[in-house]
Amino acid sequence: MTGFTVAEETPSVHELVQLYDSVGWSAYTRDPEVLAASVSGSSLVVAARAEREGALVGLARTLSDGHTVAYLQDILVDPVWHGSGVGRQLTDAVLAHHANVRQIVLLTDTESGQRAFYEAVGFTEVRDHEPPLRAFVRLTG
Repeated sequence: MTGFTVAEETPSVHELVQLYDSVGWSAYTRDPEVLAASVSGSSLVVAARAEREGALVGLARTLSDGHTVAYLQDILVDPVWHGSGVGRQLTDAVLAHHANVRQIVLLTDTESGQRAFYEAVGFTEVRDHEPPLRAFVRLTG
């Protein structure tokens, strides 16, 4: 595996579908046009690319008002690149961009390793936060 670079950019629809499929996020890839629109409508999109081939290997995107809240909507890394530091660098880029934003929020599944990764990059699971917080979500479809 070669090195990688991280930069603000919006990848092509084809690249997005390949990356989201690589992590099994088929709910996103069923409608490539909606996926592309959601990514292009994000406040920030940061992509990781393999240095040698230029292939898209990771992506993070946020939705934010730029002052009080930013939602880390997606952060994904091609499984071939897990453990390479791509996820950490994507997260670091998001946090640096939103350094003056009061709260960074994310919602994720319970896949093993999620909690350890997010805690390692400075997040606290809501049930462990002091003072106590509650989180609510409403999903459709």
